[in-house]
Amino acid sequence: MGSVTAVNPRFVTSQSAPVQAAPRLQVDKVSLRYQKPDGGMFTALEKVSFEVPDQQFAVLVGPSGCGKSSLLYLTAGLNEPTEGEIYVGGQQVQGPGADRGMVFQSYTLFPWLTVRQNVEFGLKRRGMAAAQRKEIVDYYVNEVGLTGFADNYAKQLSGGMMQRVAIARALANDPQILLMDEPFGALDSQTRLQMQQLLLRVWGNSKKTVLFVTHDIDEAILLGDRVYVMGARPGRIKQILDVPIERPRHLDMVMERSFIEMKREIFGLLHDELEEAH
Repeated sequence: MGSVTAVNPRFVTSQSAPVQAAPRLQVDKVSLRYQKPDGGMFTALEKVSFEVPDQQFAVLVGPSGCGKSSLLYLTAGLNEPTEGEIYVGGQQVQGPGADRGMVFQSYTLFPWLTVRQNVEFGLKRRGMAAAQRKEIVDYYVNEVGLTGFADNYAKQLSGGMMQRVAIARALANDPQILLMDEPFGALDSQTRLQMQQLLLRVWGNSKKTVLFVTHDIDEAILLGDRVYVMGARPGRIKQILDVPIERPRHLDMVMERSFIEMKREIFGLLHDELEEAH
């Protein structure tokens, strides 16, 4: 089945990133197929097409197995599509690159390095001068609220603190787009709420383009300018919804009528998808 990219007019708002903005990310008719152990083929993604404008916070939601993470990994250049192309800043993705920062659900820090050393890792590999590295690292360590832990080793940190370091490390490299694969999925509910608020603040300051994967509908609406709802078997874009909630965002907004209506809309789309699958 081909992609469906119509924007639901019920959820168009002037607070969303402008549709006419030059796209930072372009996904053009991307398909991904795997060979199964029995020799057959499994289609994970089928002709997926969409664009993410510059500075937009875009969120992918969908049922388990719909290919959300696969699409993120293709954008990161960690895998190659079977068909189609992906462009970041007008350049075709042909492997990993510094123009894309990645934050995974699992904690991918180097445990033998300190917070500061983890954040400056990419900068050091690029040969940046020590004074410039220090200025950038100090800024982002402070941005994620870890100034007092800069010399702690990653293995001494809690899960939430480790994800703060991962976000700081990704942003320190000044990527064109930040890719986030359920970064708060392994955290307890209280820490997850704290991290959502932190990410909103950090993103508000950096205005980086973000592609964020989550299973959590509340999280998608709270964080996103636009929600891309995926259908499964094979994965595709089923619906695109603009979030009708002004920024800055706060947790009390989950009780607002517009929030509840959008949550019901997304839940209905996902429920229909699950009904079709069975």
